[in-house]
Amino acid sequence: MKITIIAGARPNFMKIAPIIHAIQAKQNDGFNIQYRLIHTGQHYDKNLSGHFFQELNIPHPNANFEVKSGTQAEQTAAIMIAFEKELKLNPCDLVLVVGDVTSTMACAIVAKKAGIDVAHVEAGIRSGDMRMPEEINRIVTDSLTDLFFTTSKHANHNLQKLGADDSKVFFVGNVMIDTLRANEKRFQQPAIWNNLSLAEKGYLVLTLHRPSNVDETEKLNILIEQIVKSSATLPIIFPVHPRTKKMMEQLQIRFKKLHLVEPMGYLEFNYLVKHALAVLTDSGGITEETTVMNVPCMTLRENTERPETCFVGTNVLVGTDANQLKNAFNKLFSGQWQEGKIPDFWDGKASERIVNCLIDLYKL
Repeated sequence: MKITIIAGARPNFMKIAPIIHAIQAKQNDGFNIQYRLIHTGQHYDKNLSGHFFQELNIPHPNANFEVKSGTQAEQTAAIMIAFEKELKLNPCDLVLVVGDVTSTMACAIVAKKAGIDVAHVEAGIRSGDMRMPEEINRIVTDSLTDLFFTTSKHANHNLQKLGADDSKVFFVGNVMIDTLRANEKRFQQPAIWNNLSLAEKGYLVLTLHRPSNVDETEKLNILIEQIVKSSATLPIIFPVHPRTKKMMEQLQIRFKKLHLVEPMGYLEFNYLVKHALAVLTDSGGITEETTVMNVPCMTLRENTERPETCFVGTNVLVGTDANQLKNAFNKLFSGQWQEGKIPDFWDGKASERIVNCLIDLYKL
């Protein structure tokens, strides 16, 4: 069996890494299962280098389309053209896509038009917000998918509403947590720990990259001011996404306790998250990691495609409303934050379940 695995952005590699490791384990056991890893180059990240692949034991891609930036339409078209050529040169039995980036949707479309089965890892997640490009990517991808691998029963329910065949839906757990579990003992203290004299549970971590939060200078300015005002004297460590950095430079935002730092590697960033008093973010993936590490998390969005992090985990939706933010900090400082648990199957073995399903389904 030949599988083509698609990654389009840095978080995708964290999701496909444990899947590849699970495939390699089955190869060592004598199973005839092969893979080819494709990087569409949708997101160019200078940190997505040899060091990054070595850090997480991720194999280098077999091909990189180097699509890079562009409008949604330009990126989608460029990926589809490149992937169509890739499949003609390297036919496969299954195309496996992960997450909800443009590459996920574009490659799913190309694969189905080529008559190739599509497996979607993290299928069925929904925010209900059609203003998010990712929501459109999820809906289109799931409408074409043959095999659905889900992170939660909530995702299964979404797929039932879509009309997916129950026999093709597999609740396997969260591959992002596979990577977290495999590497948490290797987390590395970043240089800023000593440079800023940070202490256990004595600081906050902030990340922002959603267009709805960072593309309007006035809105971004108000949000940063609210966070700084509500967080007492705690230092705030803010690894700045390139998208956000441009806006921050325009605004010339300066607060003594707000520390803007360069994006970090996986091991250093998660060290900071693990030891923080709390995390403020508009990232879905980080809410999953904080849930597993039992770190209070405030999501700076009105909705989430990962509701289990709120129902079961340590995450709370606070949006960008000043009063909600203030109330969340009051709960945090008074020790009244909700008790979190780890969702079912977020145990580091999701990738094994996925590969075992493929072996059974394709009778390898």
